[in-house]
Amino acid sequence: MSSAVIDGYRPGRWGLTLEPVRTRSRTAPSLRPVVRRGAAASSRATTLTPPLAPTPAPAALAPASPASRPAPAAAAPTSAADIRAGGWGPNWFAAVMGTGIVAVAAAGLPVDVPGLRPAARLVWLLAAVLLVALCVASAKEWRRARAHVADPVMVQFYGAPPMALMTVGGGTLLLGSDWIPLPLAVAVDVVLWSVGTAMGLATAVLVPYLMITRHRLGPDAVFGGWLMPVVPPMVSAANGALLAPHVSFGSELLLVSYALFGASLLAAFLVVAHLWGRLLTRPPMPAGTTPTLWIVLGPLGQSITAAHLLAEAARDALPAAPVFALLFGVPVWGFAMFWLALAAALTLRALRQGMPFGLPWWSFTFPVGTLVTGTTGLATSTGSQLLVAAAIALFGLLTVLWLTVATRTLRSVLRLQHGHRDQPVAVDHLATERHQ
Repeated sequence: MSSAVIDGYRPGRWGLTLEPVRTRSRTAPSLRPVVRRGAAASSRATTLTPPLAPTPAPAALAPASPASRPAPAAAAPTSAADIRAGGWGPNWFAAVMGTGIVAVAAAGLPVDVPGLRPAARLVWLLAAVLLVALCVASAKEWRRARAHVADPVMVQFYGAPPMALMTVGGGTLLLGSDWIPLPLAVAVDVVLWSVGTAMGLATAVLVPYLMITRHRLGPDAVFGGWLMPVVPPMVSAANGALLAPHVSFGSELLLVSYALFGASLLAAFLVVAHLWGRLLTRPPMPAGTTPTLWIVLGPLGQSITAAHLLAEAARDALPAAPVFALLFGVPVWGFAMFWLALAAALTLRALRQGMPFGLPWWSFTFPVGTLVTGTTGLATSTGSQLLVAAAIALFGLLTVLWLTVATRTLRSVLRLQHGHRDQPVAVDHLATERHQ
């Protein structure tokens, strides 16, 4: 990359933006200075209008713009050695979410498939083991937390650990109770739900707070990952409804779950509206960021699921709850189908442009899984064979996506562990969850 200076600017750190050349002059360099002449000129600063402003490109596969990062020293790992030594960030918990939702979706599928439930138990067990392993690995890497919090991209993925906890907890109640006593399964779910809900509420408040007060975000910074911090309360609402019939404080738990449902739903609507505006009014998102568009399906499918489960649990106390669940669920399901088609079309476009593989590909799994559980709920409450067929088709899509992403992730990690440098996945794609 040439380092030639162009009117006081030179190529930026990542070769895609221009950054000012620092000089000893008191006057800042400018590409196209617009100087206001006249009496007021002395009281007004020169306006800089560079054609390529260094705004942070939001996504998760390449290093963020220097403008959005406090210091290079706080960078996440970017080498194979870092991966082999650790470097496990909150983004890795998306693998637990994507694996656990396959088991949960299979457990509630509105058809009886021979061998499906035993297979679902094994997948749930895999998710539980992966959760424990990532918790241990993350604890060893606790010193990286400060850098993650300071990073406007990585901090979004702190919504993944609480959702991973609650996904495994829900699977324990639905599937683990086949292997362990029900009271023990309930106790495990209560612990995981409590910890996950506390962590989820913290991320739902603190991450937007950091974005408002500390992070410098440009108009192109919006990406699907912004939904990650605000979706956990919706997962709490759905899992709280599952847990309510098994605990003595079920009534209070339902009330709390409805409140969590509303908090997450409205916050998600705000983010989705912002994302929609970015898609329509800004340049197309980079190919590596496209998988995060599927995250929008998460709050949609999870809200349908939560509304159905809450209605079933509160049927005696709130006879109108099933009606609300149906009137809410069907229109939201329709919008989810619209977004699924749009996200799929944009993904195919990105694949043609050479979309790189990385951890953001796990965005294809959990959101689709919530759509399966939501469709299953609607099919159960309406008896519609169309919705039954849709649930089966979506579960088939989920299975294919999970097998694809899990296989490629495992293959990439194994190649990195064995020191291969010609792997099909760039190291920093897998390690730092960024893209340009």
